[in-house]
Amino acid sequence: MLDFSPTDSGSGKELLKSASTAITSVNGVYRSMWTAGWSTTANTHQCFGIAAYNLALDCMADDLIMQSQGNGWFWGDHCYNVKSNYTSSAFRSYDVWYANYKWIANVNYIIDAEPEMAGTEADVAYVAGQAYAIRALCYLNLATWFSRAPYNSLTGASRWNEPCVPVYTTGTSIDTGGQPRESLRTVYGRIDQDIDRAIELLEKARETTLAENNKSHINLYVALGIKSRACLAEGDWDGAFKAAKRVIDEGGYAVGTKSDLTGGMNSLDKQNVMWGAGIQVADQAGGYAGFFTHMDNKEGAYAKSAPKLISKQLYNRISATDIRRDWWDPSDKESPYVSKKFSFANVASFLGDYIYMRVEEMYFTAAEAALRLDDLKSARELMNTVMAERDPGYSANNRSGTLLGATTTTWTGSFLENILTHRRIELWGEYGRLFDVRRLGQGIDRRTDDGFSEECISMMNRRNVNITKADTYDWVLTIPKAELDANPNINEEDQNP
Repeated sequence: MLDFSPTDSGSGKELLKSASTAITSVNGVYRSMWTAGWSTTANTHQCFGIAAYNLALDCMADDLIMQSQGNGWFWGDHCYNVKSNYTSSAFRSYDVWYANYKWIANVNYIIDAEPEMAGTEADVAYVAGQAYAIRALCYLNLATWFSRAPYNSLTGASRWNEPCVPVYTTGTSIDTGGQPRESLRTVYGRIDQDIDRAIELLEKARETTLAENNKSHINLYVALGIKSRACLAEGDWDGAFKAAKRVIDEGGYAVGTKSDLTGGMNSLDKQNVMWGAGIQVADQAGGYAGFFTHMDNKEGAYAKSAPKLISKQLYNRISATDIRRDWWDPSDKESPYVSKKFSFANVASFLGDYIYMRVEEMYFTAAEAALRLDDLKSARELMNTVMAERDPGYSANNRSGTLLGATTTTWTGSFLENILTHRRIELWGEYGRLFDVRRLGQGIDRRTDDGFSEECISMMNRRNVNITKADTYDWVLTIPKAELDANPNINEEDQNP
């Protein structure tokens, strides 16, 4: 799955000699993160990079419901019918593995070139810092998809010695040998080192001439956001709190207002958006192979045939005075609880920016981490701040407790559950909910009463899929056969159950 050239166009070695041209290689990586058609040999309309992976992880979880199969896109993810397709280059296993290792291979060339790269200290740091952050994000993606969670916060149990994925840290050539699966401890150690190095470099890059206020690039605060995600997976509450709090205190972002939230979630220009893909013209949009085609239930062709709904249980936990209730319509006659959260900015041209990270996530992360660190005061203040723009009737002042249920719909009434519930509401459809479910150590209990289709549940039952248990391998993809065939250090005995 390794790619042997550092860029998709031009001479890689020449581009990487200077920061001013190496940024082109970085831009090429970002472009591929939202471009369909290259990471699989088929099914490309559900394989368009980061936004697709976030949506797939939402479809595998508890809050986003596909009313029907529709055209089939994401239905396999939703009904857990993907693992057996590891022999094909047209399905999710190959897609996620190939895409992330291609990104890793490309940024490894940039990292290798850093010591000799010409340019100001700030410009070189800006280029290299993004490369390290991308590599950290890719290994976090791969760990999320191809291994169980390293830490179960419900039980306090760790799985650091379980197998994860191979690690590559230098540019590859035709002579590069395939590496074996490393342990979760090794992979998360690499994530930690890379994201810390990215933060260090992006601190030095504040005066760069290459940034141009571009939210399509990973800046210092996005790197801190990635760090906060890794720390949550590791159970490093102090690290998660400090990283998220720095974004809140220093990043210059503001919690989104009602106008920011109700415009279709399709613009990087909003004050709460930290990072995403700015898709400006029609030939960049990908046509039907894009996020809004699947998530705009009014204008999206695929969404209209397979409407996306919110679970009734989660919707019923939204206060009557919470402005986010407007994201869904419980009274729609054909599709009760259908989403209105996402819409094209320009449907005729298939336009709409993809949002990967918003500052609200940092508030919920910092609040959760503070509560787990017994800093009740900070947790309450953070929740009151972010919820002030959501629900005038909300107050965290009398909330406390960290008890969670064995499943995500076993309600306890604790403050931790309240934080996580509002995180679920806020980030519905855009974050990859299964990432949180896995790290929290809870199971998922899907029921038709909540809106899940009989067809989906029956399909899961026929395959003996049981996601009520937090240690399930149903949440873990199978390694693509192409990797098993090409890598002498990974074989069928190393395959995930």
